[in-house]
Amino acid sequence: MSPCWNPNPDVRTGRHVVYTLHVHLVFVTKYRRRAMTGEMLTRCEEIMREVCEDFEAELNQFNGEEDHVHPLVHYPPKVQLSKLVNSLKDVSSRYLRKEYDAHVRRYLWGGHFWSGSYFAGSYGGAPLTVVRQYIETPQRPV
Repeated sequence: MSPCWNPNPDVRTGRHVVYTLHVHLVFVTKYRRRAMTGEMLTRCEEIMREVCEDFEAELNQFNGEEDHVHPLVHYPPKVQLSKLVNSLKDVSSRYLRKEYDAHVRRYLWGGHFWSGSYFAGSYGGAPLTVVRQYIETPQRPV
């Protein structure tokens, strides 16, 4: 490696891979009930950070409101996104229902905390126009 090369902290390497995979997730509470408090959002962030560490991923940013959360996760290519999402939702639901039981029961019932659906948007790397240009103008050997 060149000594003057400044590595990008978002680009990670594995044994046979160089990657930068970020996903913006949105989890909504069941029935879109306004069940979250500021304290619960802080605890939810802690829980999701621990789950990400188990997957060798990193929770880069986290925010939320009374009825949804926005985690931004940097994850390795060996992780199935659906399994990561299921663990994030399952573990956070279990802990939040246990630790804030009296509060949660006023808003949610039936053992559910999160809605069954979620939003996942990938981001990072070069813009799509740059990738298209790179693919369209290859330097083919003669």
